[in-house]
Order: sequence, then C-alpha cells, then structure tokens
Amino acid sequence: MSTTLFEVVTPEHIVLSHQVNMVSLRGGGGELGILPRHTALATTVKAGVIKVKLPEGEDYVAVSDGFLQVLPDRITMLVDTAEFGGAVDIERAQQAKERAEKRLGERSDTVDTVRAEAALARALRRLQAAELSTKAGNTLERVLSGDKR
Repeated sequence: MSTTLFEVVTPEHIVLSHQVNMVSLRGGGGELGILPRHTALATTVKAGVIKVKLPEGEDYVAVSDGFLQVLPDRITMLVDTAEFGGAVDIERAQQAKERAEKRLGERSDTVDTVRAEAALARALRRLQAAELSTKAGNTLERVLSGDKR
C-alpha cells in the first residue's frame, strides 16, 4: 500500500514526521479520511483523537483544534497540542478529569465554567487516545523508537 508523509506540528516542535497509509480526523466539515495522493485541501481540525494508519500498524494521537493542509505528497497538521496515546500519563490525565468534574460540580460564581469544560474535554481526549493506543499496541512509540516488534 502506498504512503505519504504526515507531519504534526505544534508551536514547540514537530511531534510526528512519518510515512503513513491514512489519517482519519474530524475536520471543520466533518469526518475526513486522507489517503496518499489526495487532492489538495485546507481545512480546520477539530480537537479530538486522530487515527493514524502506518505500514507497521495503527495508532492514535490526541490533538487540539488546528489546521490541516493536504497536498498530493504530504499531509501537514498544525495544532497547539498533540500527544501520542502511548505517551499519555494516565494517572495525571485521570486527576485532571476529576479536578475538572469537581469544579463543574461546584456550580459557584467563582468557577470558570468554560475553562473547566475545556480541561475536562482535554483530559477525556487524552484518556481516550491512551486507551485506543494501548489496544493498538502503541505503534507510533514503537516505530519511532526503532522497536521492530
């Protein structure tokens, strides 16, 4: 099966630069599946968990809102944050989820509801990516570390 270069870029660094068979994500117009040699496209990316199919298997990445550029020979995603599911600190993400739920449950005027909802959504994305990535065998972490299993 053919591949194309997929790059996930945050303001801090390039999170991923690897050949992939397909990328599935939620864009501004709905669900997208991008294959090699896709026609040119530019769209927004909705925060969520993206699925990355590689020659070695599949994996998942939690991403924030951002932008996607697709060219016939490459896919570039620009997001504020991106984290491989296999790299998520599950205990920390679970604690963040519980804190956000607690803040939302307080329902006082001092609680910044929008911030708490965003924190909860972020924690849930990270936990979902971790669970899916574990089921898929943490392919990205293995491949990028040079593990040939």
